[in-house]
Amino acid sequence: MARGSIIVIDLGKTLSKVSLWHPDGTLVDRQVRPNAPLEIGGLRRLDAQGIGDWLLKTLRDFAARPLDAPIDTIVPVGHGAGVVAVAQGALAFPPLDYEQPIPAEVMEAYRAQRDAFALTGSPALPDGLNIGSQLFWLELLYPDAFAASGESRATLMPWAQYWAWFLTGVASSEVSSLGCHSDVWNPAAGTFSPMAVRRGWAAQFAPVLPASAAVGQIAPRVARATGLAPTVQVLAGLHDSNAALLAARGFDQLAGQDATILSTGTWFIAMRLARAAVDLATLPEARDCLVNVDVFGQPVPSARFMGGREIESLIEIDTRRVDIKPDQPALLAAVPDLLAQGTMILPTLCRGFGPLPHGTFGWIARPEDWYARRAAACLYAALVADVSLGLIGARDHLLVEGRFAEAEVFVRTLAALRPDIAVYTANAHNDVSFGALRLVDPTLKPRGELVRVAPLDGDLQTYRAAWHAAMAVPA
Repeated sequence: MARGSIIVIDLGKTLSKVSLWHPDGTLVDRQVRPNAPLEIGGLRRLDAQGIGDWLLKTLRDFAARPLDAPIDTIVPVGHGAGVVAVAQGALAFPPLDYEQPIPAEVMEAYRAQRDAFALTGSPALPDGLNIGSQLFWLELLYPDAFAASGESRATLMPWAQYWAWFLTGVASSEVSSLGCHSDVWNPAAGTFSPMAVRRGWAAQFAPVLPASAAVGQIAPRVARATGLAPTVQVLAGLHDSNAALLAARGFDQLAGQDATILSTGTWFIAMRLARAAVDLATLPEARDCLVNVDVFGQPVPSARFMGGREIESLIEIDTRRVDIKPDQPALLAAVPDLLAQGTMILPTLCRGFGPLPHGTFGWIARPEDWYARRAAACLYAALVADVSLGLIGARDHLLVEGRFAEAEVFVRTLAALRPDIAVYTANAHNDVSFGALRLVDPTLKPRGELVRVAPLDGDLQTYRAAWHAAMAVPA
């Protein structure tokens, strides 16, 4: 077990979160900052500067707290499809936000060079959701950074490992970050993809380290700016959804079982820990299925959709989230009328994404009631999640983690749609941050037990059939 307290920096797409943990796994403090992209040079960029300034301030606040176990470890966690280039001790250029559209002619040229899905497990995704598409365009925009030699030649890092570099000055890469729909990794071989080698990107990525490896101690400038001890170690860190996967493995009920973890946030990502080998080539590439790579380098069949973004779009100007605890009874009470009236939402709000990427969004019998609209959004998210789970063959056990695990209409609808699967939720802190803690101490057990979700009352099977019929798409 770690002898000191641990800081987890979880830099997601929508929110940046920094949490302070006692070595026994008790949460001491958590600070959150909304992320907003910047427009620089006419392009949508990640706010690396703003996040960095806030991070140093938050670390300074944590360092000033009286603790019985001084801080000795920092673990960075980051969203996927983020790649950063550094040269001469600084950003070579502001990193792209993965929702930045890429010119059609560039995308066409890039896709002509992509490796087969069966090799990389990376589907051809819109915008910059493949790291490969970003790098292909960035080569054209910043040729000096991708030159064969010279001071301007950049070192490449995934988003999580950039923050390890930000704190230590030591560059690294890591497999769960490289292997999440990136197009630059071959999951089966555990090496860079042929395209990444051909293009020279493989040689530019920083050395690949285990997620649990200590990259180094914090840099003197960070120690001065924060008041943290200069001996604080920073780990290489990992991809956020894979951190949730590592957290789930800490539960005795899931260890060694065929289990799927549904990580919910901006993205809803289902990752299956299959007991038997899964033919990854059978995953339907065109329906946002992919192969993630866990921190041990093993391929993980996965499926995803932009659930959090869709829910936020559906509730429009409403200010209360679908997962806020005091509203759960009213949201549940709205469901019977929704089922009786045949109220439903047809996908998809985020075209090009998810298991039904080409569907046309629309309401059927849209309610005016505020609670009813939010409950309908939860029903919709559960129906889409159900499709994604089917595509990866989810069975036996399902753990829903993250923010939307507290949305009862959502999780209870899933339990009703999947009566052959035991659906669970866990304490809200047994998620991404807890997975990061288990890099430091793999024996750490989650606080509390998994909670079995009670299926929602009502004929959800008929409702699901009507939803599919309205779309005229396969289940």
